[in-house]
Formats: sequence, C-alpha cells, structure tokens
Amino acid sequence: MLVSAKEMLEKAKAGKYAVGQFNINNLEWTKAILQTAQELNSPVILGVSEGAGKYMCGYDTIVGMVKGMIKCLNITVPVALHLDHGSFEGAKACINAGFSSVMFDGSHYPIEENIAKTQALVNACDVLGISLEAEVGSIGGEEDGVVGAGECADPDECKMIADLGVTMLAAGIGNIHGKYPANWAGLNFDVLAKISEKVGDMPLVLHGGTGIPEEMIKKAISLGVSKINVNTECQLAFAAATRKYVEDGKDLSGKGFDPRKLLAPGFEAIKATVKEKMELFGSVNKA
Repeated sequence: MLVSAKEMLEKAKAGKYAVGQFNINNLEWTKAILQTAQELNSPVILGVSEGAGKYMCGYDTIVGMVKGMIKCLNITVPVALHLDHGSFEGAKACINAGFSSVMFDGSHYPIEENIAKTQALVNACDVLGISLEAEVGSIGGEEDGVVGAGECADPDECKMIADLGVTMLAAGIGNIHGKYPANWAGLNFDVLAKISEKVGDMPLVLHGGTGIPEEMIKKAISLGVSKINVNTECQLAFAAATRKYVEDGKDLSGKGFDPRKLLAPGFEAIKATVKEKMELFGSVNKA
C-alpha cells in the first residue's frame, strides 16, 4: 500500500535523520529500490519526474507497476510514490492517477503566483491525504529541461509558502541537479539555518543529493533537512555496471544477451547505491 510522505518525514525531522527519495526510471529501478528499502527496514520515497512519467507510459502505468510490486515482493515498509518537480497540471494528473505524494514546483513563478497555485493544491491534497512538496528558490542544474543556477531561497518567502500548510519544503541553498562542477561553492548553511528557524517543524527537502560530500549531508540533516533526493548517482552506477558487463564480453557468451542477465549488474549497482545512501541518511531500521 502506498502512503503519504507526511508521517515518515515528521518522524525523520524529529529523529534527526532523512528519508531518501530515489527517482525511478523503469522496472529494474523500482524493484531495486523497493527491495533495498525492505532489506534495510527503511521508509522510502519513489520519485517520478514528468519526463520519466512520459517514458514509462504515463502515471496510471507507474501506479499499477508500483502497487503490483509492493504486493508481489511483500513490501511492508512505508512507500510514498511522489511526483518530482511537477507542474500544476502534472500534480493534478498524478493525484488523479493515485500517487500518494506530489511536488508542485512553482519556484520559477513570481512568489504571488507560486503561493496562489500552491494554495489551490494544498486544499485538494489535504482532503485526499496526499503529501505536498513546494519549492522556493530554483535548484540549479537541469531537471527535465528546467535549468536553474542554484540560487538561494529567501527565508521570508519560504515561511510564506510553509504557512500555506504544505507537507514539506524544497528550498534552494546552492544545491544543483546532476554532477557538481569543480568550482561549486558548496551548500549555504547560513541560509539553511535561517530557513529552518522560520519554518519550525516543517521537513525541508534537499534536491540534487548526488555528489554532495558526506559531512555536508550530515550537517544539512542536523539543520532540518528530512528528505534528500537522489537520481543521477543511481544512473551513473547503473551505466558503469552495464558498460563493464558489455566490455567484458559477457553478453556474447551463452545466454548473456538475455535482458534479465544484461541488466542484472546494473540492478545490483542501484541496490548498492541506495543502501549506501540510506545508511548515510540514517533511515535504516526507521520503518
């Protein structure tokens, strides 16, 4: 059964750990993340970008696949299925399809429009028991064609959005999507501390978790970050393991070309990456 991310994130904020959001791209991804969460007794959030949603044949297909896997694999840990960086229309479509959590990213709108659109979704999500993530200050890098430079959010604007009654807040603190450049300045902890002070108990979300040094991750968690998004790191691990399998010529021996064999090393690489992150975030045995 899918659950809202509300309870798992409130527990994480109170317990000073973070729940990982791992983006899914296909069946292998989803199965690897769910199995790892179950093995480590960790709550988990499955993230779906609008681009991945299209790739996987729409939100109804994804809901069917995830619910089917939870049943077949006997997954008992809390699992939230979450729209990542959703448009207003995308958020509504995911709510209708049966997602248990959505993100509306209004960070590129003027703050008044971000507030109005977020407010409209707060009411719908409240009634349906769905968790809602909002964003202030765009996250840098590229996410499905939306490119941001990694600006820092205004703590007062964060409070305005938090006060609408959203479940969690993504605030830009110099983090970016994708690989971090060599000249990256690091996370801005002064801004994070100010935002945390303004929004009180609200769980904060750190996007672009790939490549942020471990000590920065731990410090961010200590300052109120309760959800950390990981996508690129799993993609890199999957690609490297698949490349090695092919370069070693394993697809040419016996039935090595069988997709179940061909994709197995990548599948295991995703599992190893997710395990490493869950241990770092402190969510192991918190289900």
